[in-house]
Amino acid sequence: RLAVPASAHAPAPQPGPPLNDEQQAAVDAILAAPGFTPFLLDGVTGSGKTEVYLRAIADCLARGKQALVLVPEIGLTPQTLARFRARLGVPVHALHSGLSDGERARTWAAFARGQARVAVGTRSAVFLPLREPGLIVIDEEHDGSFKQLDGIRYHARDFALVRAKALDVPVLLGSATPSLESLRNAQAGRYGHLRLLRRAGTAQPPRVRVLDVRKRPLQAGLSPELLERLHGELRAGGQALVFKNRRGYAPVLLCHDCGWTAHCPRCSTPLKPTPMTVHGGGRRLQCHHCGTRRPAPDACPDCGGLALQSQGAGTERIEESLAARFSDFPVLRIDRGTTQKRDALEKLLAEFGTAPGVLVGTQMLAKGHDLANLTLVAVVGIDEGLFSADFRAREKLAQLLIQVAGRAGRALKPGEVVLQTHHPEHELLITLLSGGYHAFAEVELAQREAAGFPPYAHMALIRAEAQQVEAANAFLAMARRELQQAAAQHGIERSTLELNGPVPAPMPRRAGYLRAQLILSAPQRRDLHAALDAALPAIYAAPEARKVRWSLDVDPADLY
Repeated sequence: RLAVPASAHAPAPQPGPPLNDEQQAAVDAILAAPGFTPFLLDGVTGSGKTEVYLRAIADCLARGKQALVLVPEIGLTPQTLARFRARLGVPVHALHSGLSDGERARTWAAFARGQARVAVGTRSAVFLPLREPGLIVIDEEHDGSFKQLDGIRYHARDFALVRAKALDVPVLLGSATPSLESLRNAQAGRYGHLRLLRRAGTAQPPRVRVLDVRKRPLQAGLSPELLERLHGELRAGGQALVFKNRRGYAPVLLCHDCGWTAHCPRCSTPLKPTPMTVHGGGRRLQCHHCGTRRPAPDACPDCGGLALQSQGAGTERIEESLAARFSDFPVLRIDRGTTQKRDALEKLLAEFGTAPGVLVGTQMLAKGHDLANLTLVAVVGIDEGLFSADFRAREKLAQLLIQVAGRAGRALKPGEVVLQTHHPEHELLITLLSGGYHAFAEVELAQREAAGFPPYAHMALIRAEAQQVEAANAFLAMARRELQQAAAQHGIERSTLELNGPVPAPMPRRAGYLRAQLILSAPQRRDLHAALDAALPAIYAAPEARKVRWSLDVDPADLY
């Protein structure tokens, strides 16, 4: 028999802060839920959603039931575990890929036997056996990391809803920026909609300022006004977060003499080259898509010139620039490169403490973390997301901006957010500043409905990869014929099931394989699934399927 993990033991329970009226109403609604009831806990950043989770879990434990809490990233697990263990007074177990096989097996066995009561884990924890289920919570339900992008593709949030229905228990989806799918379900009455419109305690929303950097000199992507604002915050004893959602030193290595740029040999095509990211202060090149690495050349391979320059700025370059400018204060970088070791993020944040300093980070810092002395958030490099071809890009950018802005001023000190951009008049920024996330969501939902995109339609993506694009296109053409025949046999009209493709993928080559895709869309999910269920046996058995690597993704998170 496997013993319960020792790390799960907890101290005596501590009392929590008093709830405000909105929090109490949310808790009362959850506790009164009869069996399976989905709730969307829609609360602004810092509104005390975790406190609502804790009260609901405490009631679950009092009834002798088990609770499962899903968080989007490993980095959020230690902070959540510490808070839950302090408040609940029972062992709280972790389950994520950073644990050893033995640790995960012990947690799995403890829940299967009914010994363990509360688990906090990432998306794979949704499969944890629950012998006496009482509640499932999905924190930051909008987050894209709940989607498994390879192997067996699933969305942990959606599967949690399926499990909760099968187990007949309430399921709580929490977010300050709910996905448009969840908002639509709440509007349609399929979810209970619980709103938290103000921050908990005495904390106030941060003041937001848009900084126009057109025609301004930039140092590592930072304007003089932003650097002065950072200096002022550090002198005042506060902490600052500089957010840049691009790791590495610079996005591109360029020859200033002839225009050559470093491209990935395994992911580039003549029509669509894929730049390699500069790392290690300009000494190393790495492709963030396939992982190819090589040293940066000493001279331009095309012209032999020595005018090689790193263009743009990533988190490494920003860290280097700020460390040189503010040498009297700690400057700490948090991205995938600095958090690969076990518990690295927890250790880095503990090292940072509450003394004045600057955090430089990617989206790892944009969610869940509660830094009491963080009073200034500077968001740089948002312009790339304003003009993406992905129909979900605007939603993702709006969520990211709101989430990272919510890290400022979460305690007694007031917070400020500076958005640095070359497009201060962009309608997305204006909508977010004037009406907040829900004003943006209202506009975006109307556009999605007019275009026939999710959540007003249901999509599936069949992708094929091969050394020759002809093989991929032949497979997808066969799949299209089989789907059309299956739809006809089930009485599904061609106007109902829309098939687009074969077409090249937005990233047409990756890791040496050429990629093409077929996109399916239908207003009703049952029509989409009926066609797929009928056609898949023939697609699997077809000779074309043996010549390609292919995958099916229902409800794709993106169309890359």
